[in-house]
Amino acid sequence: MTSPPPALELDGIRKEYYGNVVLQGVDLTLAKGEIHALLGENGAGKSTLMNILFGMPVIAETGGFDGEVRLAGAPVAFGSPEEAMAGGIGMVHQEFMLIPGFTVAENIKLNREPLRPTKVFKPFGNALRRLDEGVMHADARASLDRIHLDLSSHVLISALPVGHMQFIEIAREVDKSAIKVLVFDEPTAVLTEGEAETLLGIMRELAEQGIAILFITHRLEEVMRVADSVTILRDGQRVWSGPKQETSVEHIAETMVGRDLESDEVPVLAARDEKPQTTILEVRDLAVAMPGESVRGLDLDIRRGEIFGLGGLAGQGKIGVANGLMGLYPTTGSVKVNGAELRLNQPRESLNAGMSFVSEDRRGVGLILDESIEMNIAIPAVEVKSKFLRGPRSGWLKSFGWFDGTAARRHAESMIERLDIRTMGPSQAVGRLSGGNQQKVCLARAMVLDPDILLVSEPTRGIDVGAKKLVLDLLVELNREHGLTVIMTSSELMELRSVCDRIAIVTEGKVAGILPPDAPDVKFGLLMSGEAV
Repeated sequence: MTSPPPALELDGIRKEYYGNVVLQGVDLTLAKGEIHALLGENGAGKSTLMNILFGMPVIAETGGFDGEVRLAGAPVAFGSPEEAMAGGIGMVHQEFMLIPGFTVAENIKLNREPLRPTKVFKPFGNALRRLDEGVMHADARASLDRIHLDLSSHVLISALPVGHMQFIEIAREVDKSAIKVLVFDEPTAVLTEGEAETLLGIMRELAEQGIAILFITHRLEEVMRVADSVTILRDGQRVWSGPKQETSVEHIAETMVGRDLESDEVPVLAARDEKPQTTILEVRDLAVAMPGESVRGLDLDIRRGEIFGLGGLAGQGKIGVANGLMGLYPTTGSVKVNGAELRLNQPRESLNAGMSFVSEDRRGVGLILDESIEMNIAIPAVEVKSKFLRGPRSGWLKSFGWFDGTAARRHAESMIERLDIRTMGPSQAVGRLSGGNQQKVCLARAMVLDPDILLVSEPTRGIDVGAKKLVLDLLVELNREHGLTVIMTSSELMELRSVCDRIAIVTEGKVAGILPPDAPDVKFGLLMSGEAV
């Protein structure tokens, strides 16, 4: 008896954009009920491969691709995401694809709403059918139960924390009865440790039910815990593929980047000869009304020239600190920068005071997705510092200045090289970059302001191993060689301990304690749990 064909086969996939080869003969086989990890640095070709699989219009618009896609043994050539979904392929996106003003049930059943005819308009056929809300909420409830999420299907998405939104994405996909292949794109990037563990368990359950899962992630420890097999891409080519048992975290990291990495995957900050002492930022009784990350009476003193870390569990307020200081959410309290009182709730005032911000929400806050890389980098400097302008730069004649596109492009090219931004050039739209490369543009955008204080929130979220090391190295370089004060917020305690001079753990919206990076693990754990040390 012959064995059934694989759920998905990608055979000899080749793709180029305007003469630039981004995929070169990539093969991938995904069996029914298998969890297959697809790994690679940002720019390695993962996004393009998924665009081909889902029939994204950009593929056809740029000349199509070579090779063959087979679903359950049958060749397919999807011309749109709708065709791919109808064929049994689903995707849980890294960037949420939910409508905030709709309920949970409405998002789960979007474009697949159950309808019922009405007696009055029955002669007119399907055009005048009505939404069957009873069936819709029943279906949504079944999908939520399938992933063990105890949540009302009537609640609005806008009222949910970020972690719940990721699970709604999964519920939407498992609601599709014809689902054969499910792609998880960085699904744990915004989740707490407990939520991530729950999600990995859901992936295992779905695989046991026969769904083939393609797992795209940068968290290598998750790969070793949940994946059955692994495929690694580098520079558009498949450089390794095999069972998980035949690889290791160290082998994967080295294969992804093509060079040896330090075993801890992050730089280790050398000890300072002299520690910073002068206070540059004084925060008293700070309260920030950021949904899911509220700050409630936080006090901090940041020293000039240090790298100061903000850590803690998700939802405890660490993310709200930088957002409040930059005026992005309603904020009260007292903040002094270089001894001068800062007017709160005014983003321009924060920028004028010498602060610059790399947001954790790169797509919603950090970037203008339809604009080019060079314009994304230049716009803040034009607005705040009058950089990249010709003609008068001050006084009443300032309005007669004009944009210096040549200077902006030269600067963008230098930042592309310095940050290793994988792109086709400075004129490429930021929205067409991978998530990690978008994050690098955010960092370049903040640096162009020449700030005294750089606030970076989750700077390595969704970034691969090699890019993570580059970004952290760059923060250390800016701090040590240029004297920049860095306030780094991260959910990765190991990263904070590797680059920070001091680390504050935020719990219930306040500073639970401040520790040196070499403090014992137990002290960090106690502070995160709300215990004194």
